[in-house]
Formats: sequence, structure tokens, C-alpha cells
Amino acid sequence: MRRMEGRPVIEIVGVPMDLGGNRRGVDMGPSGIRYSGLVTKLSEIGFRVRDRGNIHVADPDEGLATHAYKRVDAERMFKGPRAHNVTEIVRACEELASVVADIARAGNIPLVLGGDHSMAMGTLAGLARAGKRPGVIWIDAHGDINTPETTPSGNVHGMPFAVALGLAGDPFPADLRGTTSGQHGVLLGLRDVDPGERDNIKKAGVTALTMADIDRLGLGPAMERAIAVAGKGDGIHLSLDMDALDPDEAPGVGTPVRGGLTYREAQLAMEMLAASGKLRSVEIAEVNPILDESNRTAALAVELVASALGETIL
Repeated sequence: MRRMEGRPVIEIVGVPMDLGGNRRGVDMGPSGIRYSGLVTKLSEIGFRVRDRGNIHVADPDEGLATHAYKRVDAERMFKGPRAHNVTEIVRACEELASVVADIARAGNIPLVLGGDHSMAMGTLAGLARAGKRPGVIWIDAHGDINTPETTPSGNVHGMPFAVALGLAGDPFPADLRGTTSGQHGVLLGLRDVDPGERDNIKKAGVTALTMADIDRLGLGPAMERAIAVAGKGDGIHLSLDMDALDPDEAPGVGTPVRGGLTYREAQLAMEMLAASGKLRSVEIAEVNPILDESNRTAALAVELVASALGETIL
């Protein structure tokens, strides 16, 4: 075992939320990742670990009755910009922000387990409350940079980067908005982008590295560029959506898209982040055990976290 003295404590917080998308089950992601031996793995590579448990997130089925129940056609009734379940998502993100801020102020490493990717609003807001404005490497098949005005679905898990970059306004509160800068932001692994997101990427000044760019450049040079851009911030925050990987590698995600990162490409990305010495916080999003095969996506998430935090082959 490597020495733990002098290293920051890794503090884990789970966000069992699946309100941001339209497929159930991703709220079980934190349990799946923990079950795959996360704490043991981090201890083996020399970290002290504190698991703070989960924040509370209301389940949409709580309180449903089997009698006199009428489903409301919300789409037909809703008149303004679309952001489904936004009240509870915002409340949960505010609670998460408070916990992350406490971890960051103590000089420790927040490790946030999801849960759908809308939780990232809370993670980045918490870092900002602690006086941290890291560069962001957002590894994802999707841009997650829609606003309530540009979204084709109304799903909030497609909006968190737009909120953090200050592109989205109401119904998101001011203290969740504008917590990071597009000049220090990178989207890596893109292969499914909505029309409105293309304009938002340009508007925010985010560096976008698509899977076509990775095919052409290679993962190593693409990550070098990502680290150079994000590293100009106050350290680097990694926001990893497991659907960035090809579905053959990570089947347990809610919105799989063919043609993603291979196992070795994902590992190399994490190893390069660790070698940069700039990684300060991590979140893993969109692990869905219901759609998984023998929890293999959660197990892969543990491997990738370990690599990002310094596990090496030799």
C-alpha cells in the first residue's frame, strides 16, 4: 500500500437522482459504483477515504396512490421554456453544492457519484462557493449544453453545462449559474449534439473535441489539448458521463450512442489527467444498473476513477 500521509482525503457523496432524463434506474448508480469496491480501490492506491453517503432526492413515484389518480399531460399544459422536474433537481443540486463546498474548503477531493448528469450544476456551484473556479473537462457523448429554450426534450440532464456556463437563465437560480468559464471548458468525446447546442458551444467559447477529432488526432493529442485549455483554471474538474464510452464497453447507461471511446482510450484519458497533477475534483454520471450487464459499467467507473487519481500499471 502506498503512503497516505500528506495526501488529501477523498470525500464521496452520492446523488441518487434520475429526474433529469426519461429513463428510470440511474438513481441506483451510486449504489452500483460503491458495490463495485470503490472505497477499497481508493484505499489500495494510498488515499484516505470518507464516504458522506447520499443527499436526499425525492423519487417521482413517492406518494402515488392506486386510486383516483389522474396523470397530468404536462407537455400540453406547460407554456414556458421546458425543464422537467426542475424544482426537485434544483433543490437537490443546492444540497449537493453545500456538501461539495464543505469538502473543497477543507482542501479535500470531492468525488460525486451519480445519478443523472444534471447533478453537475450542484458540483460546480459547490466548488465556486468554496472559491474554486476550475477548468472543466466534460467527457460525454452529448454536449449537455442545451437551455430550456433550445432543448428538444425538456430533460435537464442535457442542460447542466449550459447552467454552469451562465447560458441558461430561469428556472435555474442565480447561484447555480455562471460557476465556470467557457474559456477553460472542454467537451470531449462528442458524437450526439442538438442543433441549439452547436450555437451554445460557440457562444460560450467552449473547446469541443468530437469523436471525429479523436479519430483524426488520436486520444493522446486530444487530451493534451484538453488539459492545456482546462488547466488554465483553478485546477481541473473532471465530469465523466459513462456514455462517453462505447456501449460495448459501458452498456449500463441511459442514452447510449455507438462509436464512443474504447476501454484503453478512456484509461489513457484518465492516466493523462492524473499525470497532469491538476485534477482537483471528479464526478461520475449516468451509471444505470438496471440497464447494465452484471454491474460491469459501475465496475469500469471504479477503474477509471482509480486511474484518474493515480493508479498506474507499474
